[in-house]
Amino acid sequence: MARLLRSATWRLFPWRGYCSQKAKGELCRDFVEALKAVVGGSHVSTAAVVREQHGRDESVHRCEPPDAVVWPQNVEQVSRLAALCYRQGVPIIPFGTGTGLEGGVCAVQGGVCVNLTHMDRILELNQEDFSVVVEPGVTRKALNAHLRDSGLWFPVDPGADASLCGMAATGASGTNAVRYGTMRDNVLNLEVVLPDGRLLHTAGRGRHFRKSAAGYNLTGLFVGSEGTLGLITATTLRLHPAPEATVAATCAFPSVQAAVDSTVHILQAAVPVARIEFLDEVMMDACNRYSKLNCLVAPTLFLEFHGSQQALEEQLQRTEEIVQQNGASDFSWAKEAEERSRLWTARHNAWYAALAMRPGCKGYSTDVCVPLSRLSEIVVQTKEDLKASGLTGSAHPAAGERWGGVRADQSLGQQEARGGLGWRIVLSSGPPGSIVGHVGDGNFHCILLVNPDDAEELGRVKAFAEQLGRRALALHGTCTGEHGIGMGKRQLLREEVGAVGVETMRQLKAVLDPQGLMNPGKVL
Repeated sequence: MARLLRSATWRLFPWRGYCSQKAKGELCRDFVEALKAVVGGSHVSTAAVVREQHGRDESVHRCEPPDAVVWPQNVEQVSRLAALCYRQGVPIIPFGTGTGLEGGVCAVQGGVCVNLTHMDRILELNQEDFSVVVEPGVTRKALNAHLRDSGLWFPVDPGADASLCGMAATGASGTNAVRYGTMRDNVLNLEVVLPDGRLLHTAGRGRHFRKSAAGYNLTGLFVGSEGTLGLITATTLRLHPAPEATVAATCAFPSVQAAVDSTVHILQAAVPVARIEFLDEVMMDACNRYSKLNCLVAPTLFLEFHGSQQALEEQLQRTEEIVQQNGASDFSWAKEAEERSRLWTARHNAWYAALAMRPGCKGYSTDVCVPLSRLSEIVVQTKEDLKASGLTGSAHPAAGERWGGVRADQSLGQQEARGGLGWRIVLSSGPPGSIVGHVGDGNFHCILLVNPDDAEELGRVKAFAEQLGRRALALHGTCTGEHGIGMGKRQLLREEVGAVGVETMRQLKAVLDPQGLMNPGKVL
């Protein structure tokens, strides 16, 4: 398929050399030598194992390796690499930490993977202006470690320790978005190498103002572009004051409906919650096992509050009143930093906790987001769909083991049990899919465990995800709140923005990337 795509591309762009049209996985010696002349021989690899490592992320999309991997050390080298590939018509795939969930690094047409992790400097910290400039190899954890004694922090926190420029490229989000916003709200400027090697500063070189009405929003154009318009080589980020005091809390609920209703009621009451995360009983059980928690196995909210001591007391009191009205129990506060860190580390590791329920399989994560007024409706319906879908895996637990708080009995065709709060799981053959999400934003994920070599099971998982995406669109939501379009949601994007929207995107792409070299096969 990749070779057919490349053949079609050559017909569209007959001026491409691409090393005399060799098969995927092969580049002519002269071109490889030209890459080495730019970055040095030790920073270029055509080894199969290296290419395969760079041809996949954490999604179910199969590995599509590039023809070569290069590690530039600075923006000048990135510019020269882009210009070299542009002259030869070679596709370019930007690579950060490889933690994406939509196949964004798969080299569907071969080409050169540009691994930017060696560019890992924090270039400029402006404490009085609450901004910082970082290269693409800097991760969110590394930045916050650097900021530890400054009184500032960067709050956008996807589950993985992703690179900050990669987070900008995918429009990432995280648990703090309900208060601090997503990457779209926290990127002030970008340095971008365009496909032909030219250097663009989207808000002007060195600028880090808080607002502007100067022309088109070029920064916003590249945030979320998923590497299809250029290579982000530096990003200027908005920083925030570290809160004076922080308190976290967990509370369990008798039903999914009660937990989600509490979320909406807390936000309607204008409680300035910093984090409000939902985990269903299946995910809660997985996190207990993986992260050694001891929480009740039931639909649960993780919450966090930031502010002064006096303000926190008021927030906690109001929140406790609201959740108790919705039947919450097992309500507990975590005020010590170590205890809070343990809770949020468990939440950030939810993806890996889910994967541990079915070793050897891959995870498929949905990513819909809807208006808050429709959140309860879609989450409750999705929970019912999960139970009815049969997407429960293939491996049976041993007799006496427990999945999701359910004791397995292999003498039964189905296992049924009731947890401490009355919820009920029916397991047809293995661990059911789970729900977790940033419900304060109306964003949630179903994590489905799938054998990627089982075409029938993979097909059912994809059909479930498409159905959920279309349900979100019908409720005036979006098919992706934070993971991006990548390879798998292109049809849903067309349905979301319409024919005129897609055509406008294509026109923008054609202006910036006329040869279609930047991360082909993604988004459009």
